Amino acid sequence: MKTMRRTHLLLLIIPLLISTSRTLNCHDDDYEHQSHSSNLKIFHVFSPCSPYRPSRPPLSWENALLRIQDEDKARLLYLSSLAVAGKSVVPIASGRQIIQTPTYIVRANVGPPPQPMLVALDIGNDVSWLPCAGCVGCSSSVTFDSSMSTSFRSVDCQAPQCRQAPNPSCNGGGACEFNMTYGGSAINANLSQDTVTLSKDPIPNYTFGCIGKAPGTSLPPQGLLGFGRGPLSLMSQTQDLYKATFSYCLPNFRSENFSGSLRLGPVGQPVRIKTTPLLKNPKRSSLYYVNLVGIRVGSKVLDIPASAFAFDPVTGAGTVFDSGTVFTRLVEPAYVAVRNEFRRRNKNSNVTSLGGFDTCYSGPIVAPTITFMFAGMNVTLPQDNFLIRSTAGSTTCLAMAAAPNNVNSVLNVIASMQQQNHRVLVDGSNNRLGVARELCT
Repeated sequence: MKTMRRTHLLLLIIPLLISTSRTLNCHDDDYEHQSHSSNLKIFHVFSPCSPYRPSRPPLSWENALLRIQDEDKARLLYLSSLAVAGKSVVPIASGRQIIQTPTYIVRANVGPPPQPMLVALDIGNDVSWLPCAGCVGCSSSVTFDSSMSTSFRSVDCQAPQCRQAPNPSCNGGGACEFNMTYGGSAINANLSQDTVTLSKDPIPNYTFGCIGKAPGTSLPPQGLLGFGRGPLSLMSQTQDLYKATFSYCLPNFRSENFSGSLRLGPVGQPVRIKTTPLLKNPKRSSLYYVNLVGIRVGSKVLDIPASAFAFDPVTGAGTVFDSGTVFTRLVEPAYVAVRNEFRRRNKNSNVTSLGGFDTCYSGPIVAPTITFMFAGMNVTLPQDNFLIRSTAGSTTCLAMAAAPNNVNSVLNVIASMQQQNHRVLVDGSNNRLGVARELCT
């Protein structure tokens, strides 16, 4: 049941505060209550509204945390691989691990007549894809049936989109195919176009991968919607409609309905929000780079060498926001400084470790705020954004870790747990990224 692995990892890490008597609104088609048509609900994959919520008992807290750490490592290797590939690839894990999908999903309709699909939100990937009917090796029970759509068509090999796809090929015909490989596994997809509708916005001739083969891997049930910066990403394909602008608010794991929001286009975006410039890194052109200049724990600005945050367009090093990594990773000098200051404030408590987390405690602790200092913008995190507690409340871990040194050009990654209950604005037209506190419900 590889496709269900990621869906039950955090269930014992943080309790679900769901009332069985409460009626949940699991529909996002009630548009009259929305400020404009380009709003979509974001569901956590563990949400009671999600069909991917597991029915069998979850893992123990310790084993769940270790599993997530392993999958985060694979995600970091994927982000690193972008510098080698030189173009975006779908993050396929090795045969023994699941694909590194994001934790958050949104609803989309594909084709007329509309076929409802749940697609994962991934700001670290360009190409979108769907498991298609007849796919060999796909484990999804819900697939897109192109034969039912009146506007579906294959992309010709001579089309410019074919050259933008990862590893394109033309085997025995004029239709463009492409292969995405990662960690020894591969999938084969037809480059296709159809009308994709997000909220009430139809996007005609949207280019995506229609997966036909998935040998040696286990795909997630949902498809994937790529919000990266490359030519095949959603933002690039909808430049006229959304002006390369979107924002999202990821709900906290304690949220009752796990429903955040995705806001597409410049209409309705926050006006009073502090921002930092977006940086372009040709080594990893899909990713959203920012200039992290320092970290503060409580009121103390940590002594961290500038080289730990240095943006390097030659190697691809720097700091990125990513929705598919769960826990923030910092290059070793930066993480050690954060960890040591955190430990210093808890010097009377015994520190233990759990897998990749080396700063865990039993019993009450002193938990100062942690502030990421970006050029032009500070983001101060409350405890829920950097502490993981066991369901019994007896163990608390600092939910950050050092970036692995065995990757190509180490990245600082601001991950989804640290983004929860914040509005993250990506304004591609003005090359800026903003963050503001917001309760995502």
